[in-house]
Amino acid sequence: MSITVPSLKIGPIEFASRLLVGTGKYTTYEQMAEALSESGCQVVTVAVRRERMSDAKGRNILDFIDPVQYTLLPNTAGCFSADDAVRTARLGRELLEGLGNRGSAWVKLEVLGDKKTLLPDPVGTLEALKELKADGFVVLCYTSDDPIMAQRLKDAGAAAVMPAGSPIGSGQGVLNPWSIRIILEQLKAGDESYPIIVDAGVGTASDVTVAMELGADGVLLNTGIAGAKDPLAMARAMRLAVESGYLAARAGRIPRKLYATASSPLEGVIGAKV
Repeated sequence: MSITVPSLKIGPIEFASRLLVGTGKYTTYEQMAEALSESGCQVVTVAVRRERMSDAKGRNILDFIDPVQYTLLPNTAGCFSADDAVRTARLGRELLEGLGNRGSAWVKLEVLGDKKTLLPDPVGTLEALKELKADGFVVLCYTSDDPIMAQRLKDAGAAAVMPAGSPIGSGQGVLNPWSIRIILEQLKAGDESYPIIVDAGVGTASDVTVAMELGADGVLLNTGIAGAKDPLAMARAMRLAVESGYLAARAGRIPRKLYATASSPLEGVIGAKV
């Protein structure tokens, strides 16, 4: 029997990989392209406003991302108001429509509260979500690990909710697994296929595995790969971590106990008391 990780469906689109990867902070476009390939991802997110659309040589980032191999996910990173996020999303749609990429109809919505923490602004996020939904977007919502806010975003029509493991770029991993578990339980009640993607704060492969073992449907990350000493090796590690965590979550771990339990029977052991 072959054991495989099933595909992930977000809105109308289905993916074999459950790892979503960003495009910022790489040394070169060539390194970025190699890391994306090594990660096995099929969704590549691009910050429409802040992302370098061209390098010092005048080369465009989109020349290094195959629009047939990857679904581009424009995001509104760097926006601190609902109005800016909506304008940025529309700009991303215009850019991708010309490429014929199926990502042109969706957006990863980020509305941030301040520049120091980069934590989400829940009011601005909800306002922007409603406007983008009315404009026909498929919206994936970045949010904090607050279960109440996550529920409100789902109720308002988010195609996926993306709670932060920890602050963006912090590399702290999943700081509050209990909140992530509550979000998973509440948003999937009666709707098991609803996608919950852990986003932000992932520093290494074990952080990805923890998120997946909690029951997340996928992980989105950028700095964890781009900022590693060896981005290609880390990209492969992240790929394996997603698969490992997914399978472990459904395989069922053994209970934690205070004292030891022998793996083999003690009967017949020399010197053992009968």
